[in-house]
Amino acid sequence: MGYRIHLSPPHMSGREMKYIQEAFDSNWIAPAGSNIDAFEEELCHYTGSKYALAVSSGTAAIHLALAVLGIQKGDIVLCQSLTFVASANPILYVGATPVFIDSEPVTWNLCPNALEDAIRYYVHVGQKPKAIIVVHLYGMPAMLDEIMYLSIKYEIPLIEDAAEALGSEYRGKKLGTFGDIGVISFNGNKIITTSGGGAILCDDARYRNRAAFLATQAKEPASCYEHAEVGYNYRMSNVSAGVGRGQLDVIRDRVEKRRSNFQFYRSKLGSFPNTTFQMESDKTFSNYWLTAFVHGSPPAVSVVGKLIAALSFAGIESRPLWKPMHCQQLFRSAPRFGGFVSENLFNFGVCLPSGSNLRKAEMREICEVVFRSLSD
Repeated sequence: MGYRIHLSPPHMSGREMKYIQEAFDSNWIAPAGSNIDAFEEELCHYTGSKYALAVSSGTAAIHLALAVLGIQKGDIVLCQSLTFVASANPILYVGATPVFIDSEPVTWNLCPNALEDAIRYYVHVGQKPKAIIVVHLYGMPAMLDEIMYLSIKYEIPLIEDAAEALGSEYRGKKLGTFGDIGVISFNGNKIITTSGGGAILCDDARYRNRAAFLATQAKEPASCYEHAEVGYNYRMSNVSAGVGRGQLDVIRDRVEKRRSNFQFYRSKLGSFPNTTFQMESDKTFSNYWLTAFVHGSPPAVSVVGKLIAALSFAGIESRPLWKPMHCQQLFRSAPRFGGFVSENLFNFGVCLPSGSNLRKAEMREICEVVFRSLSD
């Protein structure tokens, strides 16, 4: 339906056209040009990463990360289960086997205990995992101290899926810069957008150069079009990078507004019985890309469907939390480790409209609908 209030719509700053016009004036509208170079430099400056590579999507960035790390057919990749499918699909692209790890109940992200159980099992059977994919769900930092400890202890590369987490921090350091390779998304619903796009972040020049090579059809340095291996058409366009530069100019304002949205919702709904919000700790800083909460728990009957229907009837878009990957038909035969935390979060959790252009009057209306629905 045509919602009046959307979950997370794009929010233009008004500065994008300056950079877009530069691309048109220079006639560089393809996947090359000054906007791309500048956008990558500005991403490095903002995140603290040594290197960045702007690509066509966050999904493409994960695919490239796996390829750069040499993941191939038959390899085991440990992946957070509670996430969007784009975190897991690229594992299939490279022919590897996804193994899904349940969440922990504090941050709702990858459970370190279940992760170590999986690592020990596959090491024991002689199939040491080749990569770990951790996701910072809805912008909330995962338990990185514990997860990085396991990555280092078992010498397994860590891919940090920070697609939803640009601007979030762990111990004062930007997310996307902890893993061997970090991934950002600039999809239309993200905290800033390039309409569609993503980026790789890393501190190893070899990773960045290898990803750039693969992202440009793996063209060999020759006078003709010479190719020795499979490549991809994954580079971001100069026009899209211009949009990104105009968006990155206001990233701090966008983070501040999303955090303000969360505080408003929590102040109005946080005392409601059996309601728990996804919360940051004293060592984390979340961009609160989406405000999410859980109402109730097993063996109670979930009212998520009723609440989403009530919001929809009022012209307000909302969503359940991500359906865990191990519950998806696509991955029905994939191994999994852990309990049922992610399933319970999915069954009892809701994401509320969280756009940075959301008005206070709209949030009041949303809270009124939520309160009425949960009170019935």
